[in-house]
Amino acid sequence: MINLAYKDIKYSLLKFIVTAMGVGMLFGIVLIMIGVYRGMVTDAQVLLDDIGADLWIVQENTLGPFAESSRIHEDLKNTLKAQSGVDKTAAMAFLNLQIETPGGVMKRVYSVGYDPHGEICAINPKRLVEGRVLQKSHYEMVTSYKLSFKPGDTIRMGRNVYTVVGVTKGAVSSGGDPVIYVSLKDAQELQFLYSNARIRNDRARGLNVRADNHLVNTVVATLKPGVDANKAADSIRRWKHLGVFTGEEQRELLTKNVIETASKQIGMFTVILIAVAIIIVALIIYTMTLEKMKEISIMKLVGLPNGAILKMIVQETMVMGILAFIFGNLFAHAIWDKFPKRVVLQIPDAWGLFGVVVAASVISSLFAVYKAIKADPRSAIG
Repeated sequence: MINLAYKDIKYSLLKFIVTAMGVGMLFGIVLIMIGVYRGMVTDAQVLLDDIGADLWIVQENTLGPFAESSRIHEDLKNTLKAQSGVDKTAAMAFLNLQIETPGGVMKRVYSVGYDPHGEICAINPKRLVEGRVLQKSHYEMVTSYKLSFKPGDTIRMGRNVYTVVGVTKGAVSSGGDPVIYVSLKDAQELQFLYSNARIRNDRARGLNVRADNHLVNTVVATLKPGVDANKAADSIRRWKHLGVFTGEEQRELLTKNVIETASKQIGMFTVILIAVAIIIVALIIYTMTLEKMKEISIMKLVGLPNGAILKMIVQETMVMGILAFIFGNLFAHAIWDKFPKRVVLQIPDAWGLFGVVVAASVISSLFAVYKAIKADPRSAIG
């Protein structure tokens, strides 16, 4: 039996393929948008996974240290170490900064300050691609490969000059900014120490304000095996009057509260792009059907049933949708690594889009099917 869809596609093959490629670019952008969202979720969890803390202790009544500002005393790490069930503790400081790269471009970075001689290292050794981790309490830095620094380079931040001793790959903040690592003492100076101009200004005003260099943004803790994180957190909240989040609660804060607005915006764009792609496919198939209305009338006149004609239209639409999906995948995988922030393309997302494409192809063919049904056989000889 002759396949009418195959014959029709073969007749206008180039036009059909070019059209599918155009629609495929839209589907590719849809995949990229989904990948951007997946990348945001992944970025939000990088620091949590690298630090590996069971508890995050922050200022009371705040969602810090990532969602809100938080300041607590550094020596709380010693107090919390004596808490039942706590294994290791470490004080950490986080700060957004702008630094100048070797190319003279100002880049936004996220600074993580930790004690190089402490119990918990904030740097994941698997991410270290050059050099080493911090070993001194002052003036050493580990940067990201995105900043183009090499071990031995120097960077001026605040009052001091720091020497790059290591380079990481894949370490980013929840916002996707490259992470740099400095010692806790250096991080405290950068964040809490007033500049000389500020000190002179305060003295001229008759103020004797002293910065507290022993503040941190959070104290993280790991628990001994078998200890329930929620019970340990409740105990600290009750007796220490601090905000405490378990690792899972902190993960939820970052993936929901911090990137919630951005994810909704990406979702809206994705829905709009899918709707536009469906409309384009529907218009193309409808136009192709209009172009062969006389041929459809002739087929009806010679006795070809409506079912065969409708099957041709639906098959053409499905082929175009599947080709567009294939081109979209190729397009997305060709450009995903060109984006400045992480894009994560996952197979389940691609299969989900494939299901949408199949359903959309069937729906978009309905307009052309309706037109074909209404075709008058008499118009073939009119």
